[in-house]
Order: sequence, then structure tokens, then C-alpha cells
Amino acid sequence: MEVKKSKKADLENRRGLFMEIGLIVALAAVIIMFSVSQREKVVEVMAPVATVDEVEMIDVTTEKEPEPEPVQHQQTVAVITDVLNVVRNDTKIETSIGWVDFEDEDIEIAPIQVETEEIEEETIFIVADQKPSFQGGDLNVFRNWVQARLSYPPLAQENNIQGTVTVKFVVEKDGRLTNIQVLKSPDKTLSDEAVSVLSKSPKWEPARQRDVPVRFSYTMPIVFKLQN
Repeated sequence: MEVKKSKKADLENRRGLFMEIGLIVALAAVIIMFSVSQREKVVEVMAPVATVDEVEMIDVTTEKEPEPEPVQHQQTVAVITDVLNVVRNDTKIETSIGWVDFEDEDIEIAPIQVETEEIEEETIFIVADQKPSFQGGDLNVFRNWVQARLSYPPLAQENNIQGTVTVKFVVEKDGRLTNIQVLKSPDKTLSDEAVSVLSKSPKWEPARQRDVPVRFSYTMPIVFKLQN
């Protein structure tokens, strides 16, 4: 007689096989999930690379920035004529003149020089037995003569230019006034006016040393001042 196994008994015998298959499937699923999780983390790590684009954009913006305007104080004196100041009609013009003998003050000659008539090279005195005189008077007479003829340059008025022009000149043995030099000046327009007036000076009575006419040097400050 043939013995037959029931289906229930057969399933019981295969239970171990099914458990092994289940474990294999579960392990495979865990491995797949772990692999996917690892790939997601790698993508997240690459995300900060986007900041490189941000840096490049900043560089482009910097290159497009406009160039700074030139600094105003680098302009030359000639540019001052482009911006004129309005001078009121009641502006008062003042000039004052003083005298400085070389024995009283040591003045360093500036590079500004005005070419005048050349004369023979001889000793120039700064101290003499008898100093030069102008039109029979002292230095105040010449100061008044200069002040009466000085005009404030219009360009200097419009630009509010003022200050002291210091000039040096020589009274020759024949009374002529020569070798006019500008030692110090705030502006060329003022120095040109001072030199122009001095160059028109009448003859002086020359200085004398031991009763012999000699050349004599003077320094003369001329103050240009605007008053409201």
C-alpha cells in the first residue's frame, strides 16, 4: 500500500526554505535602501558648489563699477578760470606796501623770475653811506607812488585771490630801477601787476658810497587784499 503525504505536511517541510528565501529578500532590500541613502548624501555634499557662481557674479559687478571722479585738488591753477566767483559791487580793494632791507631779513629767492634789462655785473650794496631817494623824498614817497598806480587784476578779484607779492629790485648808479624779481607771490596775475607798475618807475637819486654812486638793492612787499 502506497503512503501519501498530505499537503500540510509538505508545507511544514518547506517552511525552512521559505524562511531562508525571506531572509535573503529582506537582506537585499536593506542593501538597496542603504545604497540609495548613500547616493542621496553625496548629492547633498555637492550642493555648496553653487557659491562659486555667487563669487563670479560679485567679480562682474566690481568690474562694472564706474571709475572714481578725479580729485579736485589735482587741478592746476589754470583751471581756476573755469569756475569764477561773483564779486559784489561794494567790494573794497586794499593794497598795502612795506619795505624790507636785506640786512634786516633773509629772504630765500623763489624760482619765479621776471626778465628785465641786463646791466654790467658790479657790486650791489645793501648798506651804503647814503641810501637812494625817490623824487626828493624817502621810501614812503615811492610807496605812495606805487600804490596810486596799482590796480587789482579783475581775474584775481573774480576768483577771490589775495595775498602778498614780495619783489626785489636794484636802483642803478644812474637812478634806473632794474633787475625786478618776484620772490614770493600767491598768483601770477598779482605778481604781473606789481612788476608792471615797478617797471614804469621814474629815475631815483642813486645810493652813494664814499660819495660815489653805487648800485643798491631793495625788497618790497605788496599786499593785495579784498574786503567786503
